[in-house]
Amino acid sequence: FIQVETAYFYMWWKLQNDYMKTKVKQLINEGRLEIINGAWSMNDEAAVHYQSTIDQYTLGLKFLQDNLGKCARPRVGWQIDPFGHSREQASLLSQMGMDAVFFARVDYRDKEKRLNQKSMDMLWTGSANLGSDSNILASVLYRHYSAPENFCFDIKCGDPPIIGNSGSPEYNWQTRVSDFAERMRNIYPHYPTNHLLIPFGDDFIWEAAHNYFINLDLLIEGFKKFNQTVDDREVNIIYSTPSCYAKAVRDYLETKNVELEIKTDDFFPYADYSNTVWSGYFTSRPTSKRLERYANNLLQATKQITAIGRENYNINLPLGQAMGVMQHHDAITGTEKVAVEHDYHRMLVQGMNTAISDFSSTLSNISSSFNDLNLHSCLLANVSICEQSDKDEFQVILYNSLPRNTSHYIYISVNDGVWKITGPSDELVDYQLLDPIRNFDYVHNAMQMKVLDKVLVFRAEDIPGVGYKTYTFQRTNSESTPKKLSQRRKQIQEIL
Repeated sequence: FIQVETAYFYMWWKLQNDYMKTKVKQLINEGRLEIINGAWSMNDEAAVHYQSTIDQYTLGLKFLQDNLGKCARPRVGWQIDPFGHSREQASLLSQMGMDAVFFARVDYRDKEKRLNQKSMDMLWTGSANLGSDSNILASVLYRHYSAPENFCFDIKCGDPPIIGNSGSPEYNWQTRVSDFAERMRNIYPHYPTNHLLIPFGDDFIWEAAHNYFINLDLLIEGFKKFNQTVDDREVNIIYSTPSCYAKAVRDYLETKNVELEIKTDDFFPYADYSNTVWSGYFTSRPTSKRLERYANNLLQATKQITAIGRENYNINLPLGQAMGVMQHHDAITGTEKVAVEHDYHRMLVQGMNTAISDFSSTLSNISSSFNDLNLHSCLLANVSICEQSDKDEFQVILYNSLPRNTSHYIYISVNDGVWKITGPSDELVDYQLLDPIRNFDYVHNAMQMKVLDKVLVFRAEDIPGVGYKTYTFQRTNSESTPKKLSQRRKQIQEIL
């Protein structure tokens, strides 16, 4: 049996007593329960940033190492449901020490070609820079990630069970074994070796594991009893795991001196039929995508500042876990239901608030410029709502997590008026007030939150690498003086 997403395992593990935890470790050490992939979630490969992918693998793998030991370390990737696949994912898995990666969703034309050319198993070179050092065995599952047709034995499936009692009027043992053998005969010609990986499972399956294992036991025993063959060769069916399959394939290739097809590019975009290309999720639900990127910036800055402050920042804290979940192929993609999307946002915001608090306390400890900082972030600034800047005086701290100096234009929602901006050396900073990109009164009407009527723009120059600058804002007059717009700005407004 395999366990994949560590976030689910983490929630289950916390509820178990010491006896159950000991049994789980025993099953893992015996190779009967295998942890594969091991990341916090099965991440998407198109809308994610590689930094967050690495973080969520770090989070999951560290939890497994700390709680289950070295035998729980995954050896293969299991990306069976993301909607297309990136060679960067293959490169990352290879660099993490994975021997193989398995997936199910490839373009229907690509799959048809691979079936005809016996290239459902391939060698994937994930990085042009690393070359063969980034090679990883890649295997496409034959029938999505479902059990063979008519052989799902969970209580939800309704497929006929295997009846091994010859005295029963429903006896079907030999017939069911023969049917399964015929399916293997249909699959075998499409793979390059004499090994086949047949998954038994699907969405929301394995609610009745006892039923499943009874039938699988009979199926395995039936192949010994009824002498089924494929291409006049004896068939050996065993309980196995993806990593065992990967090893068997590599051993076969070495023994028979067989070379696999080499793949060097992405599996994007993914289409399962001629008129159904899975590409809308590249941009759908942009608010979720923006919030995820924003949260990642905060997570990296918080990890960095707490490391500088010689504090042990635990990536397993709420923001790290929420970001791990957000990488899921039904989270950042936007393919979840609205209520689920809102729950993802709730987890992210809770995690961000905790991280901001950690950042505040650490910066207060390491800098003599501050005492008991209480930082806040304006998550609704994209719709001109910011309680912290809805004042006549406030401060903004800009933190640069890069190792070099950088300069940026900063946009802050404010009330109309004349403003005085003072930099860290008491220098006056030029600014410009702009109208918001659109009217956000509909947000005010829906949420009863004040929408600020202007956007203040200024350029923050030379923020030091791994450092910060503080700017003070004071409104000196409630009415702004119109400023002459540049010709370029006029052109932009006319276009809008």
